[in-house]
Parts: sequence; structure tokens; C-alpha cells
Amino acid sequence: MKRILSLSLCCAAMFFSACGAPKTKTIKIGVSMPTQREERWVRDLEQFRREASGRGVEILAQISDNDAARQLAQCENLLAQKIDVLIVAPHDAAAASPIVEKAHRQGVKVISYDRLILNADVDLYVSFDNVKVGEIQGRYLSRLVPKGRYVILAGAPTDNNAKLFRQGAMNILQPLIDRGDIKVLMDQPVKDWQPIEAMNLMENALMAADGKVDAVLAPNDGTAGGVIQALSLRKLAGKVPVTGQDAELAGAKRIVEGTQSMTVFKDTRMLATAAFEAALKLAAGQDVETASKVPNGKIDVPSLLLEPIAVDRANIDKVLVDGGYLPKKEVYE
Repeated sequence: MKRILSLSLCCAAMFFSACGAPKTKTIKIGVSMPTQREERWVRDLEQFRREASGRGVEILAQISDNDAARQLAQCENLLAQKIDVLIVAPHDAAAASPIVEKAHRQGVKVISYDRLILNADVDLYVSFDNVKVGEIQGRYLSRLVPKGRYVILAGAPTDNNAKLFRQGAMNILQPLIDRGDIKVLMDQPVKDWQPIEAMNLMENALMAADGKVDAVLAPNDGTAGGVIQALSLRKLAGKVPVTGQDAELAGAKRIVEGTQSMTVFKDTRMLATAAFEAALKLAAGQDVETASKVPNGKIDVPSLLLEPIAVDRANIDKVLVDGGYLPKKEVYE
């Protein structure tokens, strides 16, 4: 009897040794990004992959190159690969709503990443306080130039965040405009956030005003770069305050050089990490605790909103360099 039991245990050991321990299911997270042309979106995707490394998670990424129809098709492709959760940073906030519907039909939950998807039952929104981003920009600029001639640029009309940035900025600037302290020379959105579009708009504003511009509200570092190129042609770079956002290396270097006044730092490492951890919980059927909700035209979306930080020459080392976000050598070379 002992011999039979011993033989049985031996066979069992051989069986499990051959088959191996039960494998843990690999979690598949689909990530749909609008672009990789801007440094900050490259950083987001890198952080997602860094978080997934060694944790039994596969990141399946698609880049729409600022094309709403392509983004929809790419998300359909991701869903066909049996993903567990879909993270979408929409190119077009309204056009992305069918993505949510298609995902839900397959039982896949959707996280709206950085930009809010409108008119859809989004499961979670992970971003920064984007109204506050605009308020930081407007407050910074109006302190430098409390009275003067302003060019006000906004982000892409297809991006709901652009509307929130503008809303925040105008919370600060509109009272000064109404009082007559600020004269608005131009108030225009920038198609697809393209620097060349910002440069062309700025050139038109400078031509119309005969070069007499006192301040520029640029919504991000890319558009700020375009604006500063136009200012440089008239030898005004560094003389006209220009805002920014995203703490890109090029923007940080311009701050050090003195041609860009500030940027708003939104730590994409924290943002991608927060979205990744939330995706793991959703994949496991768990709830994600949120402290706020943001309306998207259909529902109040449960939201995780991180805090943005103003960065200028005074604190660029402390925030961006010491924090490990940008290498000091590259910022100052």
C-alpha cells in the first residue's frame, strides 16, 4: 500500500513538473493614442510600457496620427484582440463616442485618458485639472502684463481639454478684458495643436498689429514654439511673454534661454501610472475610487484628476531637473 501511495505521489509530482504550475492569465490593455509627434505623448506610452514590464500585462498600442476615423478602426482592431480594458486618449472628443459603445458591447471597460470622450458612458476619466491649467496660464501672464495687447491661442477644436484650458484662462483674463485693461488682438484655436499653425497665426497677428503685441497665451509648448519662431523673425523673442504647457524639453530650454516665460507641468509619469493601476482594477472587476466627476454631455464621469504645476526659470531645476523628469545637461546645453 505504501509502495502504491509513493508511486502515486511520484507520478503526480512528475505530472505537475511536466505541465508546470497553473499559468496566470496575461492581462491585455489596449492603448489608443492620438499622436507620437509630441514629446509628451511619447512619454505617456513609454510609461505605460514601463508599468507593464514584468507584471504579466501586455500593452497593445495604436497611434491614430490625429485621425478620428483611423482611431475608431484601430480601437475595433484592439477589441478584436480580446483586450481586457481599453484606454483611449481621443483625437476628436465627440467622434470617439462610438468607441465606447463598441467596447461595452464586448464587455470591455473604457478609460478616457487625459482628454475626455464626450457623449458616452465612459467608465473612468484620468487626467489633470484642466480648468486649473488654463487658470495657471492666465494668472501667470496677467501678472507679467496686467495691461496690454494680447494674442490668445487655444488648442485644437476637436480636443475637449482645449476648451477647458481656455475656460480656465478666461476665468482670469475676461474680467481684465471687460475692464479694458487687456485688448485682444487675436483669439483663435490652433488646428491639431500644430506649431506651424501657431506660427502662421502669430505672424498674421504681428502683421495686423504692426508688431505691437505685449503678451501671448499659447496653450502648450508646441504652439509656444511656433509663436516664438514668429516673434524671432521680428526680433521680439524674449521681449513678449509666452505661456506653455507639458514641460517638454524644447519648452524647458526656451525657458532657460528666456524666450518662453513658463510652462505648466503635468507629470505624465504619474498620469500613465494612475491610468494603468486603474485599468488593472477594472480588469479584475474591482471599483476605482474617485473623488470627483466631470460631465461629458451624457453622464458625470467618475474622474481621477491630478494637480498641474506652474514652472518658470525660478523653479525649473527643483521641479523638472531634481524631480528626474528632464536631464539637467539637456535642459542647459
